[in-house]
Amino acid sequence: MAFSHSPRERRSMNPSAENSARVVATQEGDSPRQLTAPLTFFFAAAVGVIVMNLFAAQPLTAAIGRSLHLAPGLAGLVAMLAQLGYAAGLVLLVPLCDLLENRRLIVQTLTGCAGFLAIAMFADSRGVFLVAVFLAGATSSVIQMLVPMAASMAAESHRGRAVGNVMSGLMLGILLSRPTASVIAGAIGWRAFYGVAAAIDALLAVVLYVNLPVRRPLVVTRYPALLRSLWTLLRTEPVLQRNAASAALVMGAFSAFWTAIGLRLAQPPFSFDMNRIALFALAGAAGAIVTPLAGRAGDRGAGRKALIAGHLTMLIALAAIGAAGADWGGFSTGAHPALAVALLVAGAAALDAGVVTDQTLGRRAINLMNPAARGRLNGLFVGVFFVGGALGAMFSGAAWSLAGWSGVCAVGFVFTSVAFGLRLIGVVRGTEV
Repeated sequence: MAFSHSPRERRSMNPSAENSARVVATQEGDSPRQLTAPLTFFFAAAVGVIVMNLFAAQPLTAAIGRSLHLAPGLAGLVAMLAQLGYAAGLVLLVPLCDLLENRRLIVQTLTGCAGFLAIAMFADSRGVFLVAVFLAGATSSVIQMLVPMAASMAAESHRGRAVGNVMSGLMLGILLSRPTASVIAGAIGWRAFYGVAAAIDALLAVVLYVNLPVRRPLVVTRYPALLRSLWTLLRTEPVLQRNAASAALVMGAFSAFWTAIGLRLAQPPFSFDMNRIALFALAGAAGAIVTPLAGRAGDRGAGRKALIAGHLTMLIALAAIGAAGADWGGFSTGAHPALAVALLVAGAAALDAGVVTDQTLGRRAINLMNPAARGRLNGLFVGVFFVGGALGAMFSGAAWSLAGWSGVCAVGFVFTSVAFGLRLIGVVRGTEV
């Protein structure tokens, strides 16, 4: 489905409106290559593996802190610095897709990521380790270079499906990162996880070099002007604003749930240990299977219906999660613990399905916009919903302390309801996909 843009949107999509670049002859896809099914699977697997660098440190924090003699107050830096590095990479590295030849940029960035992970594996100094983790997080932003690359290799009529397929790997990587890291660290130590991640990233860099086409950007400009144009894009692109805001809100609900679910499952009547919590995360990841379906819905012109259905699914899922974890609606968790676990698993999968539906269709909209700004648009889109995820985690922790599981579910309801309301307003105004 092609988007019809308003005159204002068409003007803002013109690179001259950015006051930062001039268009040159189209060079995108110097070595044309179609996005085949095997390549799509490879892209999905690649982003799924790379994104583990950002979240896998969370269950390893205690072991790393003991090994490197980090003060208790600094142990959280192990997980936080990877996230902060990623945010920096979105702003400072991903926009380079619109300035430098993409294949070389992707391969060099991923090679750097492998090197920083290797340094983290061998580091005995706390300072060296923390700097390496930050830089590995920054270079892990190569994910947001691969997604638009995959989109550019797909025909426009199938771009939603392509983005959805790649996004399924990303979401699975996020959900599987914690249990995978726990298993590797439990078997051969936390340093081994960083070694395995470094080796895989290095191998991926080689395979990407062989399989990616040469893709030169459409815009010639200077790096400082490229960075300044980020604010112009965010301020003038309504498609970006709508989809990034919605993605941030649903990511807030997603983050609120997954931040606190381990705390709830560790309590009676569940009393799960770490292994059972990891299995729960694996079961909840089933919601990612709808990602390609959401992309196909967008390609067939049913994106609006899919978005509304996705948000309604999230609200229903949160109601089921509240009933199973906090006895909403008269449900007795203590009397029916097995049923409560089943409801939590189903609710987690449904919540994830709604989130990936919103994000997949949002990414599709972004990748149908101005090709000359595709790298910056993807970086901004992800950066905004990254902020939403951070806010969701923050509010979830506060809500858990104040009101337990009911408070966490309430946070999810608020975030999702606002996203749903924004989409409904867009439908009424005729601005939605």
